[in-house]
Amino acid sequence: MADVPHGRNGLTYADAGVSIDAGNEMVDRIGPAVARTHRSGVMGSIGGFGGLFDLKQAGYQDPLLVAGTDGVGTKLRIAIETGDVSGVGIDLVAMCVNDLLCQGAEPLFFLDYYATGKLDPIRGAELVESIAEGCVDAGCALIGGETAEMPGMYAGNDFDLAGFAIGAVEREAVLPKAAQQGDVLIALPSSGPHSNGYSLIRKVVEQSGLDWSAPAPFAPEQSLGAALLTPTRIYCRQVLAAIAEQPVRAMAHITGGGLTENLPRVLGEDLAADIDLDAFTAPPVFAWLAQSAGIAPQEMLRTFNCGIGLVLVVAAEGAQTLIERLTAQGESPLLLGQLTAREDGAAVRYKGALFA
Repeated sequence: MADVPHGRNGLTYADAGVSIDAGNEMVDRIGPAVARTHRSGVMGSIGGFGGLFDLKQAGYQDPLLVAGTDGVGTKLRIAIETGDVSGVGIDLVAMCVNDLLCQGAEPLFFLDYYATGKLDPIRGAELVESIAEGCVDAGCALIGGETAEMPGMYAGNDFDLAGFAIGAVEREAVLPKAAQQGDVLIALPSSGPHSNGYSLIRKVVEQSGLDWSAPAPFAPEQSLGAALLTPTRIYCRQVLAAIAEQPVRAMAHITGGGLTENLPRVLGEDLAADIDLDAFTAPPVFAWLAQSAGIAPQEMLRTFNCGIGLVLVVAAEGAQTLIERLTAQGESPLLLGQLTAREDGAAVRYKGALFA
């Protein structure tokens, strides 16, 4: 093949804004973090064209695969503006694996997609280390991912994250199962807004005139930015251990749309969830949001989780056992309500007050 003559400008990929060396440096930096996530079933290591996983080695007999994908949403904007990316990888994993959990599935492996205008290997490695921390918490392996440096697509320090989780569940254990009138709702607390409603949260902060570095009005010991970056909780290990002893009918991950929109996703069209708002105390961040911007309780309940991150539906006779099992796993479960006949068209009905 004849030599291609060099152009007068001698352009390189680096001149176009993409550094292969920075990408290689990041891969070197993330190696130890990825290794921490190793679990039974993983074959090979990162760096190939695909990740391999052996379901038989993971102990499954008649498994169904469950797949999920998600991002972190505009919570990333706070991470970018504060420079604190240490927790958003946990958010990324949580938003995916908590969804798998609602099908009764154990998260097996995870892949990430990180896109930015200019790759900073140190910040990129910090993000992947955070993702790995979430994977360790969830019990799944980080077996691959993609880092995309795309100048002209993202301005300044902007970046985006997406995650992809694969889990497995034995065929007979797939959720949801048919719920019934009289079933009990058991709730597990959230750590705050998790990764939902941040476009509204950022609007409230903008109207308040507060800087991210200012003390949080609802948690003065923290800056506002740090408080709002509290990572999403991951429920997989503790819940899977509990339901192995006390099966449940269904689970709902309370994400965007709150209790109002997420509970109906696992209920039959003839059932309604009667929720007792007096059964729990919403974390202070939600009262601050509501009071600062005059957000009505009904709007709060259909936008935010308001302090409830996961709801389990269980037969009444198994409720106490489930509470005991969850408590033994370090959770703080509470009785949230029960299922009744849907008579007025509303799938979720509230009694009590969201805020005292």
